[in-house]
Amino acid sequence: MAYAHKIEAGSKVRLKDIDAGDRGGLTKEEGEAKTLKLGGELGELQDLLFSAGETALLVVLQGMDTSGKDGTIRCISQFVNAQSCRIAPFKAPTPNEAAHDFLWRIHAETPAKGTMTIFNRSHYEDVLVARVHKLVPPEVWKRRYNDINDFERVLTDSGTVIVKFMLHIDSKEQEQRLRDREKDATKSWKLSVADWKEREFWDDYTSAFEDALSKCSTAVAPWYVVPANHKWFRNLAIVEHLVERLRPFHKEWMKDLQKRGVQAKKEIEEFRQAEAAKK
Repeated sequence: MAYAHKIEAGSKVRLKDIDAGDRGGLTKEEGEAKTLKLGGELGELQDLLFSAGETALLVVLQGMDTSGKDGTIRCISQFVNAQSCRIAPFKAPTPNEAAHDFLWRIHAETPAKGTMTIFNRSHYEDVLVARVHKLVPPEVWKRRYNDINDFERVLTDSGTVIVKFMLHIDSKEQEQRLRDREKDATKSWKLSVADWKEREFWDDYTSAFEDALSKCSTAVAPWYVVPANHKWFRNLAIVEHLVERLRPFHKEWMKDLQKRGVQAKKEIEEFRQAEAAKK
């Protein structure tokens, strides 16, 4: 069962029609057990991706503040090999980054073949924050949807698998998570009055997300909305989809690796024969 909601290309998105509190009919214990099993498969697939070295994996995480981007990264990271997985967080552009086109800093962080990169926020901030806070005029951010689609097409044409997740929580859940941070000493460092101020723009952000999902969900790089009120269900939906996205490559990767193995054995045998002939 697919727990993440795929946004079909050209469709009109209404986030209120997707239940942020969905549990997929599962208990927490059932969901965590499924995640653990799928996580083992994800690790195996990522090892093959690295060994084959022909495909790159880019995971894009977006969502409202407190939607669980960091928690999602911790979940994925427990299953994959850290040597071939990198995290790229995107905050406000530096002066040097802002002096270039908005995709300049993004392209530099995309994964090489054989590796995976997780974007904690991404190029979509330039049609979200930039739009909501009027950092650029409408005629600028409206052009960026096409720029983003073209950019992602370049990546996929070059062998990158792009998986984009929008972590969907509702306003009540966000408020509760912000209040929980105030009570938890281990999370108090995350506290910021800016988080509460940003809640005033909830409706504006919702509209911006809906447009980004509608305009930038394409055949080669579709968006997936993940119900994220329940953290365990969010983790399950994401790990499940990553596995489903990589499974079709398994046969191709194994065939390539077996071919390499045959060639390597042949070279070793020829070396041994040559060494024996010297004696």
